[in-house]
Amino acid sequence: MILRWTTTRLSAALAAALPAALALAACGDNASTSQVNFAINGDRFEAETPEAKPAEPTPEHSAAPEEPTGPGHVALNLLIGDVDPATDPNFARIPDKYIGGTRVWGHKDAVEAFVRMAEGAAANGYKLTVVSAFRSFDDQKQIWEDKWTGKTLVEKSKLSNTIPDPDARAKKILEYSSMPGTSRHHWGTDFDLNGLSNAYFSTRDGKRVYDWLTEHAAEYGFCQVYTAKGEERPTGYEEEKWHWSYVPVASWYLKQYPVDVGYERLTGFEGSDAAKDIDVIKNYVQGINPACK
Repeated sequence: MILRWTTTRLSAALAAALPAALALAACGDNASTSQVNFAINGDRFEAETPEAKPAEPTPEHSAAPEEPTGPGHVALNLLIGDVDPATDPNFARIPDKYIGGTRVWGHKDAVEAFVRMAEGAAANGYKLTVVSAFRSFDDQKQIWEDKWTGKTLVEKSKLSNTIPDPDARAKKILEYSSMPGTSRHHWGTDFDLNGLSNAYFSTRDGKRVYDWLTEHAAEYGFCQVYTAKGEERPTGYEEEKWHWSYVPVASWYLKQYPVDVGYERLTGFEGSDAAKDIDVIKNYVQGINPACK
């Protein structure tokens, strides 16, 4: 508050009235910012209060659109499985009661979501176990090269003998196994559940589990990435009813993969020259169920 007055002489009456006038001015609205001008006219106070300026309208701000969320930029080593899950903070160990194989690590968010899904399934009389989870580049290299060299038979045959053409041999292995550096299992977001053959999911127990998953897995963020091939999914691996992916994280990795991983990265294993020839990134890495993208 600013008080202004002009005078050359105060009478006793005016001097006595001045404190009361000051108090009155201080009691007005917005006293902290009020300005009152006092003038003395004879033996009277005359007070002038400048008209208050109208309050400036508060500009209306429209809500800013929400930015998409995700795990941010994914390091290249995480995209191609060059990581030790036991020491990397992105990974967590699957609880023992849900382990059904030797692969026990997954992306921490995927593991948390899977546990919730397994608990939901158990509450309804279904048991979910993880047969396979995270695989490193070296893990996938061994699987791939064992099939490539004939150490592991494919349809009871040594592919090194029956399919000498590198591109054709690679396509045969790619029916169910990924090239090193291209597997979604590198990300820790994908789990093989309860079995590793479509035949199992045609049995009584397998069908019950599969039916429950197809109806409820999406509630927990999971999706069957390799559905039957057809018009919606013309390329990629054959159907895998056991392979379920945690979409909130995997979709982010999938978007970044073709940006950061080129064919120059897909080396260091037998048959790697076929990767570019058959466009494995477009046809296999990206050749998934559209609902899981």
